[in-house]
Amino acid sequence: MSDASEQKARRYYDDFSDSYERGRGHGYHRMIDDLEVQVTTPYARGARVLELGCGTGLILTRIADIAREAVGIDLSEGMAQHARKRGLDVRIGSVCDLPFEDDRFDLTYSFKVLAHVPDIGAALREAARVTRPGGHLLLEFYNPWSLRYLAKKAAGPQPVGNERTEADISTRWDSPRDIPKLLPPNLELVDYHGIRVLTPFAAVHRVPWIARGLSRAELMASRSPIRYFGGFLVAVLRKS
Repeated sequence: MSDASEQKARRYYDDFSDSYERGRGHGYHRMIDDLEVQVTTPYARGARVLELGCGTGLILTRIADIAREAVGIDLSEGMAQHARKRGLDVRIGSVCDLPFEDDRFDLTYSFKVLAHVPDIGAALREAARVTRPGGHLLLEFYNPWSLRYLAKKAAGPQPVGNERTEADISTRWDSPRDIPKLLPPNLELVDYHGIRVLTPFAAVHRVPWIARGLSRAELMASRSPIRYFGGFLVAVLRKS
C-alpha cells in the first residue's frame, strides 16, 4: 500500500472510530461478530494470536479470553485507542509491513480488512511471514458470489462516520476461484467458512422473529455446501 493510500485509509478509519460501535452490540452486526468468533475459537485456544486490523477490539477482546497471547495491529490510532481502553495489546502499523519477527504467531486472522488493502499480495506475504510453520491463518475476503455483493451494488455507497461514505475507501471483491491465485506459495488453502450466506440485506435483522431464524440458518450455512456464497468468505490457511 502506498504512503498516500495509507494516509487516506488512516484518516477514514480515524473519522469512523468514534461511531464504529454504534449498533454493533446487537442484531445483524452481533450475528456477524459471533460467527467470526466461532470460526476463530478452535484455532485461538491456548495460542499466540495476531489480529490484523483489530479496529476497536470487539473481536480481539473475546479471543483474548481464550488465547495464550493476543495482539492486535491497526492503521488507525483512533480505533486503537478504543481497543486499548479494553486492556488489549494493540500496535499501530500497516498490514503490509508488520512490526513483528518471523514465525511469531500460531494464528493470524483478519476480518473485514483485506478487502480494503490495495496491495493484497504484500499483506498476504506479511501475514504468512509472521505465522509459524504449521500455524494457521483465517483471512476474510469480500465475495462477489453473494447476496451481500448484489445488495451493495443495488444500494450504492452508504454513509460512514462524519461526512464520509463507503466510497471513500477502496474495496476489492475476490471469489472462491480467485483467492487461491492470490496466496503466496507457503500457504495451503484448507477450507472456507461462509459468513452471511442467506441474509439478503442487513435491515431484515431488525425484525426479531426473522433475525432469530436467520441467525440459526446462517450458523448452519457457514459450513454447508452453500458456504461458498457467503458475503464474507473466510479462507482457512495453513503455513508450510
